[in-house]
Amino acid sequence: MLGTGVLGWSAAPMSVLYVAITNHGFGHATRLASVIAAIQKLYPTIQIIVSTNAPRWLLASYIPGDFVYHPCALDVGVVQSDSLTMDKAATLAQLRQIRAQATARVAAEADFIRQHQVGLILADIPPLATLVAQAAGIPCWMSSNFGWDFIYRAWGGEFVEMADWMGDCFSRCDQLFRLPFYEPMSRFPVITDVGLTGGTPGYDLQELQDKFGLCGERDRIVLLTFGGLGLDQIPYGNLVQFPDWQFITFDEKAPDLPNLFKINRNLYPYRPVDFMPLCGRVISKPGYGTFAEACRVGVPIVSVTRDNFAEAAVLIEGIQNYAQHQVLTPHELTEGNWEFLHQAPQPPRQSQTLALDGNEVIAHAVGQYFQGN
Repeated sequence: MLGTGVLGWSAAPMSVLYVAITNHGFGHATRLASVIAAIQKLYPTIQIIVSTNAPRWLLASYIPGDFVYHPCALDVGVVQSDSLTMDKAATLAQLRQIRAQATARVAAEADFIRQHQVGLILADIPPLATLVAQAAGIPCWMSSNFGWDFIYRAWGGEFVEMADWMGDCFSRCDQLFRLPFYEPMSRFPVITDVGLTGGTPGYDLQELQDKFGLCGERDRIVLLTFGGLGLDQIPYGNLVQFPDWQFITFDEKAPDLPNLFKINRNLYPYRPVDFMPLCGRVISKPGYGTFAEACRVGVPIVSVTRDNFAEAAVLIEGIQNYAQHQVLTPHELTEGNWEFLHQAPQPPRQSQTLALDGNEVIAHAVGQYFQGN
């Protein structure tokens, strides 16, 4: 049962962790929820408050234990109609509102933190979290592969001023756990590089094969996953050209096709990562969460490029260096005939592999912090 408050908690003061998650898609939520799961496993006496507008069901699919869900918006991210289509005007309008209300929001969250005897903030990666921590008199640690100032600065105009303001917020961070596939994040004064974070497959593979009839060769089983917002332009009609292939999607709007298996989140507790070990490829848009989980499982990645979003180029370079991969233009994905499926993925450019211990490294740091207080 998920907690909704701190009534009944027996934890001593200063053993409460406030986790602030950016309000943008699902990737930030799933990767930090994976860290929370590791914290709960290694340090079960630490109580968790999750501050975000990401849906509770998504967090619960990654966090096995109890946590307090605190709906709160400390940032905007990017306003999008799907996983690739951005609305810069709406994003800027919401950024202005966040900045105008920053003093009040910081004061309100600092009061909440003092009331609940929070000892540490771990954030991914709302800039205001550092100001909340300072107002509450506790440290703020962060975990990410990019800062929002990096995204906004590339857009120019008024976004540059917003980026400067956010960079100042990030400069107040006490510790950054920098994830792979990163931009330099130079405004952070203290940086610790860690391995990949993300979820681990949680179900028996034979169970999934039997339940969904996934009886084909692994090389011909493909997972289609485009984040929490999905993608409106997936040409599902192309799938009929591959009758001896099997495709998996979590898109509720996908058509009914004999070789397309739709996973209904309302009926099944499964996540994309649970199916990855069965697949020969994952087709996705650039996103740390999907890329990291695919790399952790060892499944090749097919990614579409994404213009005008600075993190995308860093992520694409990351999979080219460390994963079997194919890189497509949006036109090749949405207008092409998917002949790329008949081509073998490219090998990684680098011979070394990425560490996979990001969840545990961050969890141990949090646990040791509380043990020292």
